[in-house]
Amino acid sequence: MFKTSNYFTTTNSKEHENCSPQEAVVISGRKLARQIREEARADVDKWVLAGHRRPHLSVILVGDNPASHSYVLNKTRSAADVGISSETILKHSDISEEELLDLIYKLNTDHRVDGLLVQLPLPDHIDERTICNAVSPTKDVDGFHVVNVGRMCLDQSTMLPATPWGVWEIIKRTGIPTLGKNVVVAGRSKNVGMPIAMLLHTDGRHERPGGDATVTISHRYTPKEQLRQHTKIADIIVAAAGIPNLITADMIKEGAAVIDVGINRVQDPVTGKNRLVGDVDFEGVRQKAGFITPVPGGVGPMTVAMLMKNTIKAAKNVLLYPPERIRMAAAS
Repeated sequence: MFKTSNYFTTTNSKEHENCSPQEAVVISGRKLARQIREEARADVDKWVLAGHRRPHLSVILVGDNPASHSYVLNKTRSAADVGISSETILKHSDISEEELLDLIYKLNTDHRVDGLLVQLPLPDHIDERTICNAVSPTKDVDGFHVVNVGRMCLDQSTMLPATPWGVWEIIKRTGIPTLGKNVVVAGRSKNVGMPIAMLLHTDGRHERPGGDATVTISHRYTPKEQLRQHTKIADIIVAAAGIPNLITADMIKEGAAVIDVGINRVQDPVTGKNRLVGDVDFEGVRQKAGFITPVPGGVGPMTVAMLMKNTIKAAKNVLLYPPERIRMAAAS
């Protein structure tokens, strides 16, 4: 069972005290994110003291989706907290794809903009893949450009997608072992499930070290009983399918680490109000797991923290790609 952790042996959080042997350690994503923001703040201060311009993040927000507005607000607040300047560019939902591309190209060539992201989802008339590939890979703090995805898959240094990187950091900083372990990733989305699987199964000796785990990916066509067969032997389960209560206590083995990436809005049967839940039956699973992340307060804060790390990476021009290769990759 994974009951020891480099991080939690030094923390004073009440969340991790007085846990019975049968109950999971609840991993506080908020506390880990605070630690990462402190690192980012120190990095920014050092960068600025060395005479460099303060990193700047530009966020394009299309439409009036309340969740998207909330996410963007969290990102800009976090940027301010670590010393990154930011701006949110609001556009009406009827903006054409061509107009949005023109705006992206303008920001790509603006030397004052270090990091650039377009908040997803976008209106149906706009192709998200076209938009993601339009953002310069060196400014692509979401890590969604085809060049950055390709480099990640080849275990090369790149802009990692913030949520998968956040999951990786939760596992690494909590001291959960991955080498030779069985992992199930429930969900195969190109922005979350697939990158998480890539990070966990790839070679730890490569330029971008991986977790050396044996990874199984499930998806919507995986029969529930087949999923159960895999999760029952999994040392780590990452739930990222967007299905409430997908993972229940009877599906996991004693002491497994369960990372819940799901964000689902469901109606509370008592109050009638909407509330956030993950993909895991938290109360049931915590009685059997070794580690578990809550929703909210688990992976979400880590996503924003890793976005700040990517913005700093962009400001330092760590990743320099030949422009011609970038254009060819985006057009293919």
